[in-house]
Amino acid sequence: MPELPEVEVVRSGLIDHLVGRTIVMVEVLHPRPVRRHIAGPEDFAATLVGRTFTEPRRRGKYLWLPFADGDALLVHLGMSGQFRTAEPGLPDARNTRVRFTFDDGGHEVRFVDQRMFGGLALSVGGAELPPEIAHIALDPFDPAYDVEKVAKRIRSKRSGIKRLLLDQTVVSGIGNIYADEALWQARLHYDKPGESLSRAAAVGVLTAAREVMQDALTVGGTSFDALYVNVNGESGYFDRSLNAYGQEGMPCPRCGTPIRREAFMNRSSYRCPRCQRAPRRHSAAGIRSAGIV
Repeated sequence: MPELPEVEVVRSGLIDHLVGRTIVMVEVLHPRPVRRHIAGPEDFAATLVGRTFTEPRRRGKYLWLPFADGDALLVHLGMSGQFRTAEPGLPDARNTRVRFTFDDGGHEVRFVDQRMFGGLALSVGGAELPPEIAHIALDPFDPAYDVEKVAKRIRSKRSGIKRLLLDQTVVSGIGNIYADEALWQARLHYDKPGESLSRAAAVGVLTAAREVMQDALTVGGTSFDALYVNVNGESGYFDRSLNAYGQEGMPCPRCGTPIRREAFMNRSSYRCPRCQRAPRRHSAAGIRSAGIV
């Protein structure tokens, strides 16, 4: 699933193609991407005609396209959702699912999704913030984001730090790639409990996450294949700068130890076994024998 930098690249790329434009036609070429619209694809299309887009918005990994009337089009990119632009009449890109045509006769905007885990849904009253994602925490780029407050929350929890970074109700926008990169930068093992972190360590890993995502933004995000591209069909290049994620067997850029891949939450986690040592775990028996309980 695209993480904050990739979604932000899509959001910013859509600005020139959506703001101030009024929809005159919506063609749903496959019903699955609009499956959350209970009244069906035809009603979805008819409901959007005549609406005018304002500036696209984002919170973490979540994207929405506000309308001037106060509603919004909530977008879930899933694993392979993309927006592409094309002149009217040009052939669709493969796996195009929804096509938007505008009253100015200019470039169409097309939603493309190979695996169809993504989708589009009308959010009534959602222009400012769709109620469907109101529970999502602020991301590190939000003006109202308070790193000290998030660090304090992390330090109140027993879960491992990577689980907390991935918890979108704690801090949004960070996924597997940027969590591994931030943990490498902060020299933390993914399973180190949040409650065991010092204030400086908690703030440090959150700061590292913001920095690594900012670096990714400057090169268009991270692309490992054609499933993530911007609205012009271009890929991001941050995969060339990764220090840990996907680097199994490669020397750690800091100490030279081969990067290790380990199973984590039905996915993989990458770390340097020397720079990011596993936390000590005391068994209950060991604690009792030590006279602690």
